[in-house]
Amino acid sequence: MFDRLPPLQTLRAFEAAGRLSSMTLAAEELHVTHGAVSRHIKTLEDHLGVPLFRRLTRRIVLTDEGARLLVVVTRVLAELTREAEGLRAPKSAERLTISVGISFASKWLGPRLHRLIARHPEFDIHLDITDPDADLSNEQIDAAVRYGHGRYPHLAAERILEETLTPVCSPAYRAEKGGLLSVESLAECRLLHEDRLLHDDRWLGNWDKWFAMAGVEVGPRRRGPIYSHGSMAIEAAIRGEGVALGRSALVAEDIAAGRLVALFPHVRLESERGYDLVYRPGKRDHPKVCAVRDWLADEIRQFLANADPPHVQV
Repeated sequence: MFDRLPPLQTLRAFEAAGRLSSMTLAAEELHVTHGAVSRHIKTLEDHLGVPLFRRLTRRIVLTDEGARLLVVVTRVLAELTREAEGLRAPKSAERLTISVGISFASKWLGPRLHRLIARHPEFDIHLDITDPDADLSNEQIDAAVRYGHGRYPHLAAERILEETLTPVCSPAYRAEKGGLLSVESLAECRLLHEDRLLHDDRWLGNWDKWFAMAGVEVGPRRRGPIYSHGSMAIEAAIRGEGVALGRSALVAEDIAAGRLVALFPHVRLESERGYDLVYRPGKRDHPKVCAVRDWLADEIRQFLANADPPHVQV
């Protein structure tokens, strides 16, 4: 039944390289050589028969197939880790488990997690990466960060970060389209959609709201692929496949690194959703929840201090 599965070590190497967008950083995290990571990924690509990364001069970028696989591999490895830990000798007093959505984990929280680990050496930090609603009923998860409207039945929640939306694309795509100096020029672009940012009719989503906010009528925005995760739309934009309506928390690092450019940073749409710290009722002052809350507050304070200039609200 499982004889066609790729070796586990190839999946670990692929997940780390895909999450970090770097084979060098993946090698450091896994405590192996750069060559070992490269070989594992080549073995996985040969096993699947498709390229998972585009090798550029100084970086690697996930292909469409790689982005799809990364979502699945991240979820499966997280579930395996959680179950394995559950079978080990109980360490509930030391273990601190945080449940986080895939896109926020890979684009914002994951790269900052090392500071929580250094800040609280008394805890064994576990990151549970999954997009469905957080299940805190079994007490294996101490706290969760969720992207939503702030309503979580039978759970307590605190809004920790609001989000804005603005078009982003790769520098090469902007040059290819003549600089994209006006909002009207976006009418000639392929727009990349995120599934959860669309309304029930599947098309009248935040792109329409953004164009209306910018004061431009460009007709129905039906052209362009739809991605189930914001991180996948962002990776497509980095590859030069179109313009994504970038969520501020998810695109900040890529803009800072020059992989993306914000086309009209002065026109930002307030998202109807935001990020919430979620935990079981009565656990607000629990040491583990306090540890996560205080760390997130410091990280968000620093993130907002380095953010772009004030945005235009609807």
